[in-house]
Amino acid sequence: MNLGYFYYPLPVNEPVKTYAPGSPEKKLLKKAIAGFKSVEHDIPAIIEGKEIRSGNKIKMCPPHEISHTLGYFHRANRKQVEYSVEAALKAKTSWEKMNWENRAAIFLKAADLLAGKYRANMNAATMLGQSKNVNQAEIDSACELIDFLRFNVHYLSEIYRQQPVSSTGMHNRLEYRSLEGFVLAITPFNFTAIGGNLPTSAAMCGNVVVWKPADKQIFSAWIFMKILQEAGLPDGVINLVYADGPELGDICFGHSDFAGVHFTGSTAVFNTIWKHVGENIGKYRSYPRIVGETGGKDFVLVHPEAEVDVVVTALARGAFEYQGQKCSAASRAYLPSNLASQIKEKLVSVIKSMKVGTVEDFTNFINAVIDERSFDKIKGYIDRASKDPQAKILVGGLADKTKGYFIHPTIIETTDPNYVTLKEEIFGPVLTIYIYDENKFEETMDLVDNTSNYALTGSIISTNRKAIELATERLRHTAGNFYINDKPTGAVVGQQPFGGARGSGTNDKAGSIINLYRWLSARTIKETFDPPTGHGYPFLEEA
Repeated sequence: MNLGYFYYPLPVNEPVKTYAPGSPEKKLLKKAIAGFKSVEHDIPAIIEGKEIRSGNKIKMCPPHEISHTLGYFHRANRKQVEYSVEAALKAKTSWEKMNWENRAAIFLKAADLLAGKYRANMNAATMLGQSKNVNQAEIDSACELIDFLRFNVHYLSEIYRQQPVSSTGMHNRLEYRSLEGFVLAITPFNFTAIGGNLPTSAAMCGNVVVWKPADKQIFSAWIFMKILQEAGLPDGVINLVYADGPELGDICFGHSDFAGVHFTGSTAVFNTIWKHVGENIGKYRSYPRIVGETGGKDFVLVHPEAEVDVVVTALARGAFEYQGQKCSAASRAYLPSNLASQIKEKLVSVIKSMKVGTVEDFTNFINAVIDERSFDKIKGYIDRASKDPQAKILVGGLADKTKGYFIHPTIIETTDPNYVTLKEEIFGPVLTIYIYDENKFEETMDLVDNTSNYALTGSIISTNRKAIELATERLRHTAGNFYINDKPTGAVVGQQPFGGARGSGTNDKAGSIINLYRWLSARTIKETFDPPTGHGYPFLEEA
């Protein structure tokens, strides 16, 4: 029973800790890392609040230290995936009926636990499992995930406040129902925050969820799931399973109660999801919501009137933070001929100064790419460029997987505006630059627009306001997140809602009110206080 309307004001973004020498957070983090490495973890699925072990154990190793065993996760079998769907549907009625303030309290408590008690653990798990340096882990697995939880509570309370007008003699209202059925959340390896947001944003709206994280993100996903349980999440609302992708899809997309999928991953996988949903469309109780953020081939367009140091910093950070394993990472840069030599000289110098190695050495800027498959793919692009007369490697190109999957930050320069590394998503520490005639800025915008099918992020760097205005207008559809005089990465919840179109997804903007509408189904209720008792209208009468 609701006794009042409970509104949650706009929060402030979680401050990023510095981890400076001697700081309390640095000491806690190093202790957490050492603690996690001192034991081998046995990681079960969590279905209906229970720890479920299939016995099919898959080894987990830090990408930067493949000789070390973090532990094992239990690959879910078909029966367990089916159980996760059953558990979600079993929990649905009581969860969607729970008063809003009680649902909200669970996620706000989880945010507070994450901000305090478990901050070091979440960061340590992300660093070890996904090979992120301390800064990248802090802004991801701590700050961004905390922000997702707090801001989504605020946004949902804003939605609930939105009500229609009422004419005399009646009252209209909107209620925002959950979807009929269950939501499938499929989350990527590269952001712990995305891993936490995709299931919780849907659940916050009253939905029940089956959550499949990427194998390489299971360690941090499992810890976050335990935090949700401690915060009071009822059993079965979110069910965490480490399933085989095709088998998961076969079960979930073929189920009559499938209500939607919240996805972040590759464009190819997302295309397959659309295909499977379409093939099964006649089975479903309702049309499923298909929400996805996929790939990117993100650009930096440098105008002839740009500050060289601004360009160099934007490219160095945008392309190589977290080894370029961000869907928003700067992957292609267009440099004007009048500034190209200065930019290249300074950029190469900066890249050479970046230390490469394990996450446990906090002085390393670059760590390992996620796994051997990724390593081999990225190295293949580098090897191809090293032999191609249309390309040359300006810096980097070194790759070694004897101890970990290390690829040094690499810059390729090409004379071909349609060169393969300007077009295809590499998802690694590789930046390709193309030098254009400084007098052909407008023509170069056509290249930016047409070279890639993706449209996730991009930036224009210039001191000329007219050029900025022109690029912002001309490149309107090339990026869902567009940056002026900055790198094309680092979207902050509540500040830059994230998502792109074309081959980059459905642009449903995680970190904003827009995304939450996708997990709600509105119902209009009209109540008439003095209902009519006859069918006639005045126009029927003669004068």
